[in-house]
Amino acid sequence: MTSTKKLWTLLATLLIVSFAVLLWSGNQIYQKAPPMPERVVSTDGRVIYTRDEIETGRQVWQSMGGMQLGSIWGHGGYVAPDWSADWLHREAIAVLDGWAKRDFSVLAYAHLADEQKAALQGRLAATMRENTYDAATRTITLPPERAVAIAEVSAHYESLFGNAPETAELREAYAMKNGTVPDAEHRRQLSAFFWWTAWAAVTERPGGAVTYTNNWPSEPLVDNRPPASTFLWSAFSVTFLLAGIGLLGWHYAASHDREERHSFPTFDPMRHVKATPSMLATAKYFWVLLALFLVQILFGAITAHYQVEGQLVYGYEMAEVLPYSITRTWHTQLAVLWIAVAWLATGLYIGPAVSGYEPPYQRLGVNVLWVCLIVIVVGSFTGQWLAVMQTLGLEYNFWFGHQGWEYADMGRFWQVFLFIGLMLWLTLVGRALWPTLRTPSEGRSIIGLLFLSTVAIGLFFGAALMWGERTHFSMVEYWRWWLVHLWVEGFFEVFATAVIAFLFTRLGLLAVKTATVAVLFATIVFMAGGVLGTLHHLYFAGTPTAVLALGASFSALEVVPLAYIGFEAYHNYRLGGATPWMRRYRWPVMFFIAVAFWNLVGAGLFGFLINPPLSLYYMQGLNLTPLHGHTALFGVYGMLGIGLALFCLRGMKPELAWHEGILKTSFWCLNAGLAMMAAFTLLPLGTLQLFASLEHGYWYARSAEFMQQPLVDLLVWMRVPGDTIFSIGGLALALFVVGLWVFPRREDERQEAEAIQRGAPGEAGAESPQQRP
Repeated sequence: MTSTKKLWTLLATLLIVSFAVLLWSGNQIYQKAPPMPERVVSTDGRVIYTRDEIETGRQVWQSMGGMQLGSIWGHGGYVAPDWSADWLHREAIAVLDGWAKRDFSVLAYAHLADEQKAALQGRLAATMRENTYDAATRTITLPPERAVAIAEVSAHYESLFGNAPETAELREAYAMKNGTVPDAEHRRQLSAFFWWTAWAAVTERPGGAVTYTNNWPSEPLVDNRPPASTFLWSAFSVTFLLAGIGLLGWHYAASHDREERHSFPTFDPMRHVKATPSMLATAKYFWVLLALFLVQILFGAITAHYQVEGQLVYGYEMAEVLPYSITRTWHTQLAVLWIAVAWLATGLYIGPAVSGYEPPYQRLGVNVLWVCLIVIVVGSFTGQWLAVMQTLGLEYNFWFGHQGWEYADMGRFWQVFLFIGLMLWLTLVGRALWPTLRTPSEGRSIIGLLFLSTVAIGLFFGAALMWGERTHFSMVEYWRWWLVHLWVEGFFEVFATAVIAFLFTRLGLLAVKTATVAVLFATIVFMAGGVLGTLHHLYFAGTPTAVLALGASFSALEVVPLAYIGFEAYHNYRLGGATPWMRRYRWPVMFFIAVAFWNLVGAGLFGFLINPPLSLYYMQGLNLTPLHGHTALFGVYGMLGIGLALFCLRGMKPELAWHEGILKTSFWCLNAGLAMMAAFTLLPLGTLQLFASLEHGYWYARSAEFMQQPLVDLLVWMRVPGDTIFSIGGLALALFVVGLWVFPRREDERQEAEAIQRGAPGEAGAESPQQRP
């Protein structure tokens, strides 16, 4: 069997090299990001925008919800347009209309003959793609016709984000509240920011033939088409995927027959383990988890409904109280919060369970951390609401309001508070694990990996603190994906893998040595693609081609672990029926099996559907993105959080009989509801948008003209059956947990013993449970 020392060495080398390349990529993004000009002027000397106006416009954008209302460079919400693509198309049409009037004496470009259109379109592409930025003076110089077009488009946005009646219909289509930005000067500055993002999307890099966003978005009018690099690296990504799966299959075939034979315990080794005071104190975390989960479902339903009624929810003017941008903010943020709470609570519970040691004041620390969690949730959500309602002011928004970055929306004060809370969590878990780490044992590698993943979870949230209020947009995106991808999809997954291995070894179902090698190998496979796979989120975020190449190559490898997880799911399923007493853990194991299924479908199939550069070029920000997001975030991490929570609850209440019917209802409703949501709405709607993007350009796939079609409304309404069934699953889970405290039923140990006596041959005389790892 593979030496654990060699595996540790390989893992350490892999992480050092991967993070070195990731940091080098960050330096490349910093060096080659789209420039922020001090002034934007026309050739006749007029000042169009200043840097301060563009920067202040970004602050306005963040305060109103930022990525939660429409998107920038494809990242954000899906009902309102992508503002970069929308501005680019509107400016292009405005320039073409101006030339049509001047050169051909017609009212609009659309009225010209095809030959005349082609001539103007060629002139437009050359004009708009030309890079006129002067690095010495930090000035962008534009021809007068573009200055006129910018004023025209700016007037449209100033009307849209205000209360003007001429754009009221668009506001309703975009699910925007009236007076989204009440201050007229702020609306003009907001337009300046939108212009800059569109300028970066259409302007070619010095000495190159691609724009700062690698020709994204697709816009035929200005010759924005996928560059050759997207074809090349998409082909390579498929090659890397096939090679990775082939190597994994070879490894599995070569090693699975060499596993040590292992006898299972006759009785549940954890049945009579006494939970310590701090372990019991984690119960309140699971209550909060359920509350956050149910509220997240509620805001998800409201957010989805806005897409068909705009500013209303079943006739009620909800947008005046809870605008779309705030309901979507809370929906996405609650998803991360309740899943994180599940894993954090598991860490607090598992620490003393691993070592059998209750450090002094551990229960007090668990309770203090819980209070901090409540304060952070209430405080950050209040600040976000005040920001979106435009009552907080730009001066305080960054620190206490809404940062506008999807999944990293809370103000900086609350991020710092959360980081301090994570340091407390790291301390509490670490000191509980420390006695076991200091004692040589066969399973110390599992505990070591559990401890190191705990350290990484605590420290890597610090990525949220790496940007400031006016840090370059591309660099914010770089650090934001460290937080979203590495923190959640990377180290939390390693933590969960180590916890599951620990649980199965404590139950006596896996030999410690076998589990140790399996966990280390799984971590190596996860991290091989996971670290540099972060870059696949940054293909079109003002990054150079090298980032696109690395992201494409390693994001393909992210799919490889999913095949490995499939093997593990089958193995877990077999363990779930290994002994009669394992029926007590049937539903936690079932949730782990669901994790493997959604890893394959949501993270694997739907993830790889959009991850290659050529695919994402057309799909980024369409409903195929939330198809992957919903099925991966809840299907994988949500199901995993629920499974871990159920294991902990079984340990807290070992003497209770579970209401199996309620858990069965919850499990199947959650899975069926998620599948229906994906199959009935997100997949068909995203496919329709993809065809629209390929045929007419990206702006059209996100436009009100497309999104307000009766067929689109029908597909959105088709979410109702799936959402309803999913909600029933969430309520059933809450009812089950409440029932453990309100309607407890003691388990009959005598009946269990009789069942074991009637068990399969080979049960009798089984070896005693193994010692703790």
